[in-house]
Parts: sequence; structure tokens; C-alpha cells
Amino acid sequence: SQFLYSTTSTRNRISTHFLIKYLVDSLGFSKKEAISTSSKLTPQKTIKNPDLLLNFLIQTGFDKTQIKKLVFREPRLLYRDVSRTLIPKRQCLVDLGLSGSDLVSVIAKDPNFFERSLDTHLRPTIGCLRRILGSDEDVVKAIKRAVWLLSFGTHHIMETNVLLLRNYGFSDLMIKKFVLRNPTSITKNPEWFKDLLHRVEKDFRVTPDSTTFLYGFRALASQKKSTLEKKIGIFKSFGWSDDHIVEMFSKLPHCVAFSEVRIEKALNLFMKELSFEPSYLASRPSILIYSLEKRVIPRMQVLKILDEKKLKRRKWALYPVLVLTESKFIDYFVLPYKDQIPDLYESHKKTLAP
Repeated sequence: SQFLYSTTSTRNRISTHFLIKYLVDSLGFSKKEAISTSSKLTPQKTIKNPDLLLNFLIQTGFDKTQIKKLVFREPRLLYRDVSRTLIPKRQCLVDLGLSGSDLVSVIAKDPNFFERSLDTHLRPTIGCLRRILGSDEDVVKAIKRAVWLLSFGTHHIMETNVLLLRNYGFSDLMIKKFVLRNPTSITKNPEWFKDLLHRVEKDFRVTPDSTTFLYGFRALASQKKSTLEKKIGIFKSFGWSDDHIVEMFSKLPHCVAFSEVRIEKALNLFMKELSFEPSYLASRPSILIYSLEKRVIPRMQVLKILDEKKLKRRKWALYPVLVLTESKFIDYFVLPYKDQIPDLYESHKKTLAP
């Protein structure tokens, strides 16, 4: 009836008005932020005692700024039963060993954690991670690296991907290392996961027992296939063969994780300006990962100055010079010439400054 409709409508307006006032007065929202936040919520629901949530978050370790950000991002928390829903779920994290700022950080980065069922999702997922990683300490490490591990899809996906790794011959220890380094990947669609394993082994000829297999997987997982193909196209435009690319990847897969711009700049310097051959670079791929601006060019400039002044120095090729730590480079190529070239040290340091 019209009477019932107007009563419900009035009640909703009162509830919304109360929420906006509470957000402004208690959590420091601006009026605009409070209206925006309240609009995300279902007006039929009533908030019985929002102070219970506030006290819960304070006890967890949140400060007022963090509480405001959390409620703005996930206002549904205002409707949750603190004692029946939020406290038991927080306890899951506490039981793993999370506390203090770590506990706050995990909840703040993934408040959707509280929307997952305790019995059908959170506990089975934690159990799955414990079986894979072997200890609560390592489960915490994985969660801190990928905070949404506990709230994503289903733990069955993780179990399927772990089985794929076992079928590839990975030991439990290798699987543990894989998950700790790539917690994001273990949650991916198993078909995608299987395809990536296949590409590392077949396209780049890296065997699963190789120490670089995991790094190769990570390099491919970090980008779209089309992006990788563009990068390979850049190498080939400089005369690299498939064998050169495979050799580089097998030694240092991270070389294909750099941006197209960075790859092209490096190849321009080493191949067009310095006339290095693809075979030389492919067999020494670490030369490609050094920063041109912070390492390669500054060291080339020092060598050039020494040679222009016809000063006796170690007659090393560029590669071993680049491999040196910064302190060793200064010991070998800068400090011995402080009397002949007093400002060499300072000018070199300036080129390294941000």
C-alpha cells in the first residue's frame, strides 16, 4: 500500500541520513565522501551499532586514517556481525602468526577476505596452502606477497596447478619455492598455467629440472604473449636467431621481461655502437640487464677519459668491467688516478646520482 511504501521510504531516508552523519562525525569523511559511500550500500539494511566495527578495527591495530580508507573501500563491513563474522575470520590470520602492522596490512589490502565463508573457503584455502608450503611461516610469506590469496576463486585451482607441477617432475621443495616466488601464478586458470609450463619447456627449451625454469615461467607469466612476441621481434631485427634468443633465455630469462624501449636501447648501444655480435650477447646476457644510465655509460666514460689521457690501466674488455661491483670498479679504475685526474671520482659519482 501507499502507506507501507512511504513508511519504508522514510525509514530508508533515516537510515541513510544516520550513516552519512556517522561517517562524517566518527570517521572523518567529508560530506561528499560519506554520500558516495552510503550510495554503495543497500538502503533496506540497517546498521545496528557501527561502533562495534570501529572498536574491532582499533583492537586489530588500525588507526583512524586506515579505518577511513578501509570503510570507504569496503563499506559492507558496517553491516557485518563483528562477533559472529569478523572476529572468527580475523582469528584465522592470527592463528597463522599474523599480528600488528602485518595483520593490518593484509586486511587493508584485501578487505574482501571478510566476505568469504569461513568453513567453505577460508579454512580449506589455508589448509591447502599449509599442505603446499609446509609451515604457517611460509603461508604468511606467500600471503604477504599476494594478499588476496585467501579471497580469490577456489583452492581447487591451486591444487590442480600443484598437480601439474608434480606431473612435470617438480619435487615438494621445488613446488614450495615456486609458490613462494610466484604466489600469483598458482591461482591462475589451470589451462593458462599448463600452457605456460609447456612454452617454457618447448618454445625456450628449458627443462623442468633446470635452475632457470622457475625464472623462465615467471618471465613469461609477467606479460602477454603478444607483448613477448614484439620483444622477440626486436631481437630478431638486430640479427638474432631463434637459437640466440633461446640461449639468452636459458641463461637469464629476465632479459625478456624488460620493456621494449629498454631492450631496443640496449641493443642499439651494444650492437650498433659497440659492434657486439648476437652470439657474444646471448652467451653473456647479464650485460643486457645492467642499467645503461647508472652503470654501462658512466663506466664507459671513465674508460674513455683514461684512454684519452693515455693513462696505463687494466686492459679489460667491457663485459668484465661491467660485472665488477661499484666499489671494485672505483678501486680499479678511479682511485688509482686521483692525482692525475682529481675530479674523476666526483664526476663519476655525479653520473650515478638520481
